[in-house]
This record gives sequence, C-alpha cells and structure tokens, in this order.
Amino acid sequence: MAMAPKFITCLVLTVCIAATVDAALTCGTVTSSLAPCATYLSKGGAVVPGGPCCAGVKKLNDMAQTTPERQQACKCLKAAAKSINPSLASGLPGKCSVSIPYSISLSTNCDK
Repeated sequence: MAMAPKFITCLVLTVCIAATVDAALTCGTVTSSLAPCATYLSKGGAVVPGGPCCAGVKKLNDMAQTTPERQQACKCLKAAAKSINPSLASGLPGKCSVSIPYSISLSTNCDK
C-alpha cells in the first residue's frame, strides 16, 4: 500500500509533463499550419477566406494565445520569412479576417 501514493504522484506528474509538451508551440507546428499558404506567400495570387490557407492562419492564431506562444510563433515566422514575400505575409491575416496584435515584418521585435 505504501507504493500507491508514490505511483499516483508519478502518474500525475507524467500527465502534467505530457500536457505541457503537447501544448508547446513549435516551428514545425507553425510551418504545418501555414503550409497551405506556401504558394500565396511566395508567388501571390488569390486567398480564399474559407479555404485551407485561412484555416491554417486561424488555427495558428488560436494556438498562439499567450505572450510566450505569440513570441515563439513570431520567431518561427521570421525564420521562415527568408523564403517568402514579406509584403504578402504582412497582408495575409487581413485577407483571412484574422486580427493579430502585431505586424508581420522582418523588423518586428518578437521579444515584446
């Protein structure tokens, strides 16, 4: 019986750690969310507000709710910006009717 409390404590800690790991926003998550936008971000063209690209933009915005999550998303977007058209990227949230609290630009300070 003395092992039961230790086992329950370990189980609770494992669940908490797993939940924290699952909740982390990674550059892979940012990239996969915006993958349907790749053609638009590099060449331009039409963006369908209810289409897969905008669904990815909305999904990313929904996932990045806290300041650290938004900072991480910002850093990932800046790292990816070398292969996309910055002016197209800055207008994408508006085209998808998604409001974000910062501008998408290479000069954006992600630490704020």
